[in-house]
Amino acid sequence: MYPAVHAKNSPDKAAYIFAESGKATTYTQLDQASNRCAQLLYDAGLRPGDSIALMMENHPSFFEICWAAQRSGLYYTAISTRLTSGEAEYIVEDCGAKVLFSSEYMADIAEHLAGHVPGLKRRLAVGATPRGFESYEDAIASYPAEPLAEELEGADMLYSSGTTGRPKGVKAPLSGEPAGTPPALIMLVTALYGATPQSIYLSPAPLYHAAPLRFNLAFQRMGSTCIVMEKFDPLYALELIEKYKVTHSQWVPTMLSRMLKLPEADRRRFDLSSLQVAIHAAAPCPIPVKEKMIEWWGPVLHEYYGGTEGNGFTAINSEEWLQHKGSVGRSLAGDIHILGDDGEELPTGEAGSIFFSGGGTFEYHNDPEKTASAHNEKGWSTMGDVGYVDEDGFLYLTDRKANMIISGGVNIYPQEAENLLSTHEKVFDVAVFGVPNEDFGEEVKAVVQPMDMSEAGPELEAELIAFCTEHLAKIKCPRSIDFEAELPRHPTGKLYKRLLKDRYWKEHESRIL
Repeated sequence: MYPAVHAKNSPDKAAYIFAESGKATTYTQLDQASNRCAQLLYDAGLRPGDSIALMMENHPSFFEICWAAQRSGLYYTAISTRLTSGEAEYIVEDCGAKVLFSSEYMADIAEHLAGHVPGLKRRLAVGATPRGFESYEDAIASYPAEPLAEELEGADMLYSSGTTGRPKGVKAPLSGEPAGTPPALIMLVTALYGATPQSIYLSPAPLYHAAPLRFNLAFQRMGSTCIVMEKFDPLYALELIEKYKVTHSQWVPTMLSRMLKLPEADRRRFDLSSLQVAIHAAAPCPIPVKEKMIEWWGPVLHEYYGGTEGNGFTAINSEEWLQHKGSVGRSLAGDIHILGDDGEELPTGEAGSIFFSGGGTFEYHNDPEKTASAHNEKGWSTMGDVGYVDEDGFLYLTDRKANMIISGGVNIYPQEAENLLSTHEKVFDVAVFGVPNEDFGEEVKAVVQPMDMSEAGPELEAELIAFCTEHLAKIKCPRSIDFEAELPRHPTGKLYKRLLKDRYWKEHESRIL
């Protein structure tokens, strides 16, 4: 189950179409391009277990590169295009990439990486070539479109932000199986969501995120056609569903909210009857939003809870959700355990740390301490969330133990902004956390204890936000800053961030939107 099979059986079928440009790539073209890229990687000395990195916008060549690594037994790390050059540099170095792929669109950061990551064997870019890079198109054209003599399954290694302020690569062991061996996700896509080679899958999100990347590749393994949006627009998304008769789609709750806010006339003028399954994940969906979506689209909404770690997976369909509103479903991979602070299992209905046993295995690349902290003495693993299970076995999320913020489906850990702001000469103490946002679920908030309380006000707020955005991706920076004469700390130095956070969440039953 990979492009080579579909290139033989359905050579002219579109593997994917990029919506705005209308550029379609057939399975034959995908197979040949990924073979040429795989040959290039092999010629560069990469062997199974080695790593590449790619940092580019949603672009047709994105899948060629991923499939080249996937069929070569390599790890591939997709990097967010929203990071600063320093943040991207850290990931490229940490993942051990030997080849870096980028694009004309990312020229500024690409040129920085070319001058700061000397360990790269080759640097290639699609489109106009940034300084220090060679043309991707010219480079792969010189290689044969034949498969490697031995093709093995590779894997993604995607980076998940950490509470220490540095993101960590989530690394699963390679299977060692021949290329084309179906991964576990195929069973999920077919058995749970009814995907077939005739399915049309709409992908509106950035491909560097785990779910869009993995689900697109899964549908391509099936021989389906993927419709990829270069960027999300609520009205255009509805237009694409009608235009391509989309059967399957995947969203984050913010996108659903944006579509619901369209004028009634716009929402009703498109034929959405082809939709069989609309998957949403990445952040809990507000109950009113989901109620309205089911009323509008019908019982086609499917929600799941899982992480890049792949250690557990729950799912719930519309009918089940209407009976268990707010739940993220029952476990389909791994057994759920709700543990108290003492590590003992809690009774049904009582909230505690969510652990999984019997699911997938993983480690955090180059961080054995973080890997160990995500597991208990029984080998069960956690993503740091808090919740409870009801008497029917349905899981509900109530909080995030690690203070993670999910804004518009993007995971943000506040420690990076907190650490940075603490270095500013006018900041005595600082706390960064998530507060409610109607559109995005949460937004980043900072509460600062200034060196001089008389300076507190809009000017200092603007100065600190600007300082933050100079060094971090904008999405990680506070959208607003409040000032306090003193932050609540224990004599030992522990910050009682919950006391601050509770002020902003007191009108909400759950601390997750």
